[in-house]
Amino acid sequence: PKVLHRLAGRPLLDHVLDLAIELVPAERIVVVVGHGAEQVAAVATARGARTVLQEPQLGTGDAVRVALSGAGSDTGGVVVLSGDVPLLRAVSVDALRRAVEGGAAAALLTAVLDEPGAYGRVLRDPDGGVAAIVEARDATPAELAVREVIAGVYAFARGPLEEALASLRPDNDQGEYYLTDVIGTLRARGLPVAAHVLADPIEMAGVNTVDDLRRLEETLARQG
Repeated sequence: PKVLHRLAGRPLLDHVLDLAIELVPAERIVVVVGHGAEQVAAVATARGARTVLQEPQLGTGDAVRVALSGAGSDTGGVVVLSGDVPLLRAVSVDALRRAVEGGAAAALLTAVLDEPGAYGRVLRDPDGGVAAIVEARDATPAELAVREVIAGVYAFARGPLEEALASLRPDNDQGEYYLTDVIGTLRARGLPVAAHVLADPIEMAGVNTVDDLRRLEETLARQG
């Protein structure tokens, strides 16, 4: 599994758990596992986190729905992190949490990239507010020209999130339930959605290739 690739001698997931444990007690962290479930669960449980199995794997929206089923009755906010984004800083995620505590139904991390590639695009309304997110594979040419992209990191108020998840449909190229569709659903219901633009996009860098891993190793070394 990708989240078990090693960065600075430790699995990527371990770096993400470092961040999560800065934010909340380990017992409140739920790690969704699928491919290589036992190996991934071993890393998570060693840090005190809980795990839930997503089977079959029906997309990011379904993964969050599964995670909430394992989160008990906690009615606090929900933070969604990606297990392969190891350089994210707590201060960035905290900006999202504060936005939700201040009344937003959701808040998302974004970045402006010269080459946005396969990242989902952030669509804004005429007033500059977040209107929706469109995945690159489902985007029109005009939408693909947008340079503001999602980092795959979110905070939500739990009630509106659960209601929006219940209405998701797999009407897309992949036949999956996209978590990104929740943003458009919340906006369509008139609920506020905030965005925090990363000053340094390296925070949202994921790992898909050996070159990506090497680049993150170099960045970590520079950061000391």
